Amino acid sequence: MAKRVAIVGAGVSGLASIKCCLEEGLEPTCFERSDDLGGLWRFTTKVCSVTKCSDFTVSGQWEVVTMHEEKQESAIFDAVMVCTGFLTNPYLPLDSFPGINAFKGQYFHSRQYKNPDIFKDKRVLVIGMGNSGTDIAVEASHLAEKVFLSTTGGGWVISRIFDSGYPWDMVFMTRFQNMLRNSLPTPIVTWLMARKINNWLNHANYGLIPEDRTQLKEFVLNDELPGRIITGKVFIRPSIKEVKENSVMFNNTSKEEPIDIIVFATGYTFAFPFLDESVVKVEDGQASLYKYIFPAHLQKPTLAIIGLIKPLGSMIPTGETQARWAVRVLKGVNKLPPPSVMIEEINARRENKPSWFGLCYCKALQSDYITYIDELLTYINAKPKLFSMLLTDPHLALTVFFGPCSPYQFRLTGPGKWEGARNAIMTQWDRTFKVTKGRVVQESPSPFESFLKLFSFLALLVAIFLIFL
Repeated sequence: MAKRVAIVGAGVSGLASIKCCLEEGLEPTCFERSDDLGGLWRFTTKVCSVTKCSDFTVSGQWEVVTMHEEKQESAIFDAVMVCTGFLTNPYLPLDSFPGINAFKGQYFHSRQYKNPDIFKDKRVLVIGMGNSGTDIAVEASHLAEKVFLSTTGGGWVISRIFDSGYPWDMVFMTRFQNMLRNSLPTPIVTWLMARKINNWLNHANYGLIPEDRTQLKEFVLNDELPGRIITGKVFIRPSIKEVKENSVMFNNTSKEEPIDIIVFATGYTFAFPFLDESVVKVEDGQASLYKYIFPAHLQKPTLAIIGLIKPLGSMIPTGETQARWAVRVLKGVNKLPPPSVMIEEINARRENKPSWFGLCYCKALQSDYITYIDELLTYINAKPKLFSMLLTDPHLALTVFFGPCSPYQFRLTGPGKWEGARNAIMTQWDRTFKVTKGRVVQESPSPFESFLKLFSFLALLVAIFLIFL
C-alpha cells in the first residue's frame, strides 16, 4: 500500500491530487517550482529527478531529488503523481516565420503577456486563433492603433451564452446531448454543430470558418470578437508569408502591413525532464499512458500522470476524477489490467482511427468528456446508476440525464460520496440565475406552453424507453 506520495506541480490537477490522497488516508507532499498557487506547499522547489529505487520491482518506491534555494535534497516516496499538465513549455516556432530575425519591433510568446497597456497606439499582430490569441487580440483592440489576428486553419468561435441566455456548457454538456451526438454519424454531427454555431455568427462572412470541419478543434469562447471585427478594430488575416524589419506580408496578398508588436499565441509543448524516457516517453505530442494516466510497462503501478488530457469539457473535474481513480490504484484498492491489455489500448488510441460516429477526437490528448469520466467512475464504482435511480428517484434520474453534467453527479455514490450532491444537482439552475435575477417578473403560463410541456414529457418517456429498454 502506498503511504507517502510525491505530487509534482500544484496547479488544479495537483490540488485535486492532494485532496484525493488525503481522502484515502495517504500522506501527500507537493513540490511547486513557482512561488504561488497552484498549491502547497514547498514553494520554489524544483524537482530535479524522479527515479526508481534499486528495489523498485519489490517496493515500487521512487527517489525524488529536489532543489530549493540552491540546496539539493533527496527523499523516498511510495508513489508519485505528476501534475505538470500540458502547458509547460511555450511553443515558439520562429523558423516558420521567414525574416523574423530582422524584425525591429517587439515579439514574444503569449505566456509573457500580462497587461494590454503595452499595445497603446501600436500596430499589433497576434499569431494563432486559439482562446489565448483571441483574448489578447480583443484586449489589444481597445488600446492599439490596429490589430491583426492571423490564423492558418480558422476556428469555431462561440458565445458563452446559449439560446435564451443559458450558459452554453450547461446546455451542451448533458448526458442526453452526449448520447445523441455519439449515436449520429460524424458528418451529420459536424454539420449540425456548424449550422448551430453559424446561426449565431456566420463564420464565412468573418473569415473565421475552419478549413478542416471534420476533426474537432477546440472551441474559441469569445463574445466580443465578432463586434471587434465588424467595427474594424480587429482584422482577420491568413498565415504569414514573410516578416520584414517593420512590417509583415500575409499569404495571398502582396501588401505589406506595418507592425510594431508580434504576439505568438502558438501554444505549448510538454515534457517531463525529471523523468527518464524509459519511464514516460513523449512522442508526437502525446505520451504512452493507459487511460491517459498510467505507464503500461512499469513493474509496479506507483506512478500516475494527472491532467495530461484535453477533454471537451471542464479540466478541473476531469483531473479530479483521474486523481480519485489513480490514488486508489496507488493505494492498492483498485488493480490495473495486464500490461498487454493496456499496451494494446494505447496503440489503438495512437492510431487515431475515427469511429464514424459522434465527434471526431483525432488530435493528440483529445477526449470525450462525459464518456471518459464515466469510464473512470466505473472503475471506482462511482458512476451514477441511471436505471436503478429511475426506479428509486425518478426526478433525480431525469435531471441527471437531461440536465447539466455537473461534477455533483460524480459524488452521488461510491468512494467520496457527498450527501449534499442530490440537492446541489436539483438546485443548480437556481444558483446559476440567482445573481442575474435582480428584477423578478411574474410570468403567466400560456396554453401553448402547457401543450409544449406535455409534448416534451411524452418525448421524454419515449427517449427513456429507447435508452433503458
